[in-house]
Amino acid sequence: MTKHLKYILLSSVLLSACSTTKFLAPGQKLYTGGEVVIKDSTLKKSEKSALSEELGTLLRPIPNSSILGLRFKLWLYFKTKTNKTKGLAHWLNKKGEPPVLITAVNLEQNSNILQNRLQNESYFQAQVSGDTVSKKPTSKVAKAIYTAVTGPGYKIRKVVFPQGKGTIDTAVAGTSAKTLLKPGNKYNLDVIKTERLRIDARLKEEGFYYFSPEDLIMHVDSTIAGHQVDIFVAVKNETSGRAKEIYTINKIYVYPSYSLRDTSLMKDKAIPYKWYNIVERRNTVHTYTFANTVLMRPGQVYNRTAHNNSLNRFINLGPYKFVKNRFEDVSADSSKLDVYYFLTQYKKKSLSLDILGRTTSANYTGTQVNLNWLNRNAFKGAEALKVTLFGSTDVQVGGQNSGYNVYQAGIQTTLSWPRFIGPIYPKAADAYIPHTNLSLGYSIVNRQKLYNLNSFNLSFGYQWRETEHRSHELNLINFQFVNPLSVSQLYLDSINKKNVPVNPALKHVIDKQFILGPSYSFTYTNTNEDYRTNTIYYNGKISLSNNIYGLVTGADSAGGKPKKLFGAIFNQFVKLENEFRYFHKTGQNSTIASRLIVGVGLPYGNSTQLPYSQQFFIGGPNSLRGFRARAIGPGSFDPNTGAGTGGFLADESGDIKVEANIEYRPKLFSIVRGALFVDAGNIWLLHSNGSQPGAVFTKSFLNDLAVDAGFGLRFDLTVLVLRTDLGIPLRTPYVRANEPRWNFNFNNSVFNLAIGYPF
Repeated sequence: MTKHLKYILLSSVLLSACSTTKFLAPGQKLYTGGEVVIKDSTLKKSEKSALSEELGTLLRPIPNSSILGLRFKLWLYFKTKTNKTKGLAHWLNKKGEPPVLITAVNLEQNSNILQNRLQNESYFQAQVSGDTVSKKPTSKVAKAIYTAVTGPGYKIRKVVFPQGKGTIDTAVAGTSAKTLLKPGNKYNLDVIKTERLRIDARLKEEGFYYFSPEDLIMHVDSTIAGHQVDIFVAVKNETSGRAKEIYTINKIYVYPSYSLRDTSLMKDKAIPYKWYNIVERRNTVHTYTFANTVLMRPGQVYNRTAHNNSLNRFINLGPYKFVKNRFEDVSADSSKLDVYYFLTQYKKKSLSLDILGRTTSANYTGTQVNLNWLNRNAFKGAEALKVTLFGSTDVQVGGQNSGYNVYQAGIQTTLSWPRFIGPIYPKAADAYIPHTNLSLGYSIVNRQKLYNLNSFNLSFGYQWRETEHRSHELNLINFQFVNPLSVSQLYLDSINKKNVPVNPALKHVIDKQFILGPSYSFTYTNTNEDYRTNTIYYNGKISLSNNIYGLVTGADSAGGKPKKLFGAIFNQFVKLENEFRYFHKTGQNSTIASRLIVGVGLPYGNSTQLPYSQQFFIGGPNSLRGFRARAIGPGSFDPNTGAGTGGFLADESGDIKVEANIEYRPKLFSIVRGALFVDAGNIWLLHSNGSQPGAVFTKSFLNDLAVDAGFGLRFDLTVLVLRTDLGIPLRTPYVRANEPRWNFNFNNSVFNLAIGYPF
């Protein structure tokens, strides 16, 4: 099929989609939507626009969907219309939309709905009328116009809380300081409903277990002069007696192996532990397992926060699939509650297989297989023991890395306790369970024809949330040892190529690395609060290695006095990492996202540079998307000149990293979102190695920044986000002969395929 014929067919489809009204019967008119016109001389233009948009969302029916003015689903409905109940035509017809006609619009009903909403938002005298409009009497389309004369908006003059001396009246009055009903604000029924929920939530913190929002009534007096209202908050007279009582906790029972077949509470089998009781037929957990999960105590006043936090902790404990909670009165005339937690277990052990496919930014395609064995209750204390066997391949069929495939295999074992184990007990938020983690692993990396590396790792530390927004991770021990098992002559020759300086990036890959020290990471985020216009994310991390031992032993690698630990030269450094993200909503379905990364590593004493595994890299699908991963820097050094590459790509790395990104993310349609982005950044060395000119960080570091721009699509499939980005280099950090630094060349663009957002 020729290109011209394709264009003709595409134009025919678009023309047909535009002229779907030709399928309508005589006299039928397609409904194209409704519009609300606000008539009020006291409202600002922006207020009228916002009110009109809000009311417009209430109109029914919803017109046929369109993309760029084309009603494709309507066209599909007509073109595939069939009497068959099976087959492709029937399936396609179901994907289309039948026409929404103007006769389906109930003007009176819509007008009443709009008028009711206006009255709920302070416009008590509002009047709304509707009419249908066509451009011409013979037109096949029509829309509905609703004219809303709002009248004056009524404002709150005062709010009066209960004046009685009873327990419930006093408790309701005690919530008045944080009332949502403010004098001077416009009357709003939704705010009144929210105020009832707020008062109820506050009372639930004070023991009023049986109280509910429906027990409150708001009397509104609208006869006040000047279009004002007085609101009187009161407890309904018919409110039950127990709703006015403060309840305390009596006994707490936990059923760790509950099933639907259990019909008896079996209190005679209860095993007491501190403030709660364990009830089960067989011993599946130690009694101390729930000591940091059951947050309520006998004798304490019922508290909804402690109640909800306990449920969250049970759910996040690990072994339990479902948690059912029940409160029961001790007796009819008692204000005490017995508490029951019924826990349904997952299968204790599970085996899973993960098969992953990937495309890397260095033009490799690969697969990874993970075989995971999990024990959710390894030592009867809800400890999670996970063992993962993994193997991966990354292959490049064509390009400069062809033949230098990467193969990796290893094992990783992790044991996680749902509590603090050891010398420290930080303050953790009640809603979240703190964890102590022990991890041990080994892997071997084989880069075909080049080298084999052994890698051992061990870590022990803690994870906890201080609040909903602030979380911490402290590893008391971080151990990593990387040792070259074998190195080919080809790789050694590439490092020491004749008439070319030693390539430090290639040499550093096969250096022994011995890291032993603590690390600490702090994260603050409120990005899960979707109602905010502006949200932020910050992560700061500090990593140390052999600092005290290096000082004690007087290690000085630069001075020719390297020291060893366990027979190996150890790395000594301090590393700081900072990442800040800022998100600004520009509309209901669009966001501007930005990110700044600043990282600094300080090798000293026994090290002249950071170990390869701790150095910074830049470029790739989650970084500078117009450049391949690890293919630029450090500084203004050009990887393609100076040091030889031996015919394969060098992994450029540095001690310092600065990166900035900004991205506009609009929703295009359905599950598809777009992106326009600009990235800038680079890496640098802290000290010169004599082989990479321009690689050292200086005060003129801004001249070394690489810059790219581009666009992309994101397909939000709910369970994952598939992302495509096309990055175009705009500025290189190096200068090449006959090539300007600033150069927009679409032929140099880089396509990135990835899972998830870049930040």
